[in-house]
Amino acid sequence: MSQLEIHQIPVLSDNYVYLARDTATGACAVVDPAVADPVLEEAARLGWRITHILNTHHHGDHVGGNRAIQAATGCTIVGPKADRARIPGIEVEVDDGDRYALGEAVAEVFFVPGHTRGHIAYWFPDSHALFCGDTLFALGCGRLFEGTPGQMWHSLSKLRALPEDTRVYCAHEYTQANARFALSVDPDNAALRERAKDIDLARARGEPTVPSTLGLERRTNPFLRADDPGLAAAVALSGAAPEQVFAEVRHRKDVF
Repeated sequence: MSQLEIHQIPVLSDNYVYLARDTATGACAVVDPAVADPVLEEAARLGWRITHILNTHHHGDHVGGNRAIQAATGCTIVGPKADRARIPGIEVEVDDGDRYALGEAVAEVFFVPGHTRGHIAYWFPDSHALFCGDTLFALGCGRLFEGTPGQMWHSLSKLRALPEDTRVYCAHEYTQANARFALSVDPDNAALRERAKDIDLARARGEPTVPSTLGLERRTNPFLRADDPGLAAAVALSGAAPEQVFAEVRHRKDVF
């Protein structure tokens, strides 16, 4: 069993890039590098040698640093097989059910379309770490730019089934705004109300709200609770299929 040491780098206005280093071998991946320079500088400060890039999807704020980091380090770029044409510098293509080794730390790959048609996520079970890009956020989920509500609900259901102690390393600091929306559709959720207070306090102190845990997301994230009768009732869809409830909640968030 090999553990990852994970370092979070805030970049741009609200992105997070992650350095994930296998403690057994020193292999080190950059997850979704929006930009190159801050990542290279932080790796140098830590004394970590970048050996890989792990991309979840093709958006520029997730692959914008690929080429420069690859040129500087000679690292291997890993990304979704279904979207290989849009991942700059991709060398290794992975798909649903694949396992990919970062040194001795092994990720399980999930195909999770919805935000984009080729989105994937990487779960490192031994490190209790999920790198989910823009599919799942703390208290939210990604916009449906290239997929359907049914696809996204199916994708989120895959991730929801992981152990509750899984840490959710999503790619953006959207949590405070997501909490305001969540309260608008799930106001009677006591766990959500308490979490929203904690989020406001953390942000007032300048602290990140990411990572969260999957257990916390299951209890408070409305996008993971579309099959909960209470949430369905709250959006006037009692008895509706979860996909329909999810679509309504996603629509409300889009116009919130």
